[in-house]
Parts: sequence; C-alpha cells; structure tokens
Amino acid sequence: MSRKTSTDRDNPEWTKADFAKAKRFRPSTSLADATTEMIRTRGRPKLTNPKEAIKLRIDTDVLNAYRRTGPGWQTRINADLRKASGVAKSRKRA
Repeated sequence: MSRKTSTDRDNPEWTKADFAKAKRFRPSTSLADATTEMIRTRGRPKLTNPKEAIKLRIDTDVLNAYRRTGPGWQTRINADLRKASGVAKSRKRA
C-alpha cells in the first residue's frame, strides 16, 4: 500500500533548515513550560520598577502647555513630578 502525500500550505513539511533554526528543549520539558520560555525571551527586558498607567485629571491650560513642547511631553511631566516630589530615579532592568 503506498501513501500519497498531500501538500498543506498552512502546515508544510519541515525541511532540514527548519529543524536547524528550531529552538531545542529537553525531552522532559512540558508544552506549557516551553511556551512560557519562548514568550519570556521575546521583547524588552522587564523592569524591576515599571511605570504604571493611571488616569490623571490635569487643568487644560497646563496640559496644552506640555503638549506644545512636542514629542516626549508625557516624559517631561513625569520628570517634573519626580523633581517636585523629591523622588530619586530608580528604573532598573530585571
């Protein structure tokens, strides 16, 4: 009995090049652990003290003054709040 192979465009058969660039895991690694590791290694390194998104009500004239300063106005607000509160900068990568 001969089997006829079909071509699946969404899931093609792996080539030697595909296997060569694939990430290898120990045979005892669970799928959940492998997925977690692949996700964890992507993107920027995590900060030990990340910024927090909040809703803050600011007077319109103050907000417009910062916006007129151009790109980076939110960072400048953060820097001014940090200076006014006397909090030292502490944003380290994990």
